[in-house]
Amino acid sequence: MGLTDKLVKFATADVPEEAAAMIRLSLFDWAACGIAGAQDGALNSFRQAQLVEEGPAHVFGGDAAGAAQAALINGTLSHALDFDDVHFAYGGNPSVVVLPAVIALAETLDVRLTDAVDAATLGIEAAIMVGVWLGGEHSAAGFDVTATAGAFGATLAAARVLGLDKPQTRHAIDLCASMASGLAAQEGSTGRALSAGLAARTGVEAALWAQVGMTGPDKGAEGFGAAHHAEVIVVKPPRKEWQVSEITHKFHACCHGVHATIEALSAAKISADRIAGIKIRTNPRWIELCNNASPKNGRDARFSYTQAAAMAVLGYSTGRIDAFSDEIMRDKDVRAVRNMTEVTADESLSSAQVLITLTLESGEVRRLRHDLQSPMSLENRAAKLREKVKGLLGETREEALWQAVIGPELDAVTACFGTME
Repeated sequence: MGLTDKLVKFATADVPEEAAAMIRLSLFDWAACGIAGAQDGALNSFRQAQLVEEGPAHVFGGDAAGAAQAALINGTLSHALDFDDVHFAYGGNPSVVVLPAVIALAETLDVRLTDAVDAATLGIEAAIMVGVWLGGEHSAAGFDVTATAGAFGATLAAARVLGLDKPQTRHAIDLCASMASGLAAQEGSTGRALSAGLAARTGVEAALWAQVGMTGPDKGAEGFGAAHHAEVIVVKPPRKEWQVSEITHKFHACCHGVHATIEALSAAKISADRIAGIKIRTNPRWIELCNNASPKNGRDARFSYTQAAAMAVLGYSTGRIDAFSDEIMRDKDVRAVRNMTEVTADESLSSAQVLITLTLESGEVRRLRHDLQSPMSLENRAAKLREKVKGLLGETREEALWQAVIGPELDAVTACFGTME
């Protein structure tokens, strides 16, 4: 059975409660990132330009639009700060594509929040399947798997919301195959955030077009893979254990590649004045992206192992966007720790792992490890996410969004989208 056949069959699968509970947490996290992304203001002109006509689906920052346009806007704004969740096997950010499509379409059709969450869970799981199927060669060729695999997940989720039958779902996947796109070269530009929004819109449009009779060539996923350097790794739809359980949420306002370093050094609780040297070993994939040894501004700081190490051992907050500022780059203590930090590649480590060797002034050597995929209970994850969102939105707005996400009404969630100070 090919990938397209597997996705069509999976579209009607029952969603386990625990998997859906994880995606409720991702919904909370995603919405907070979107609200904060709108509040940041960097994409205000883009947002306004897309509000070409009124519609029933709320967008971050206020106003409303049609489902496809709302998915575009909300996907872009929620990816703008690069603070949304990640899945390491998938190699990208799944929720930022699938959730905008589902929420916009579900609000348009007055779908219950529980059903919307089930559709999103299914779509995110599908995006992970497609990302794994595409494999590392797809990314190495220059494609952004967040957008490419994510578009297929958004399409399957939208098909679920619309209640498409199997032939319609197949055609939606086939149509998605002609639209799915995204280049890793957009890194560092607002085009990277736009790629997520375009993929979310693709999911809505492909499903809507299939619903009204548009058809595709069949085996669309396979055709996409043949044209986009897929490794065609064998994947199977989940049964008991869903891969959404391995989503990792960002608790630090920087590239996910340096999070394990922050976690390891923060947990060690060793003051900077006792440290003579820091050696960080990490998976080679992060070297090009995060090995900025001498960051020059706040944005550079978010992609720097040496900066992350300095902030962790000096006790600086890393959970707020404004923590990585231009000012902190000039701090003499920060510069001193950066200068004693070395970063090397280690192929034996996964993308979620780090191994750190600390040499102390006393001559003692300590070794620290951290794995971002270590199990975390839903309760602990929720508590950490709530602290993150308080830092993004403030306590009052965090509480309102939390109560909405754990409640039964989708309208309560989307009503939070426009709450701006």
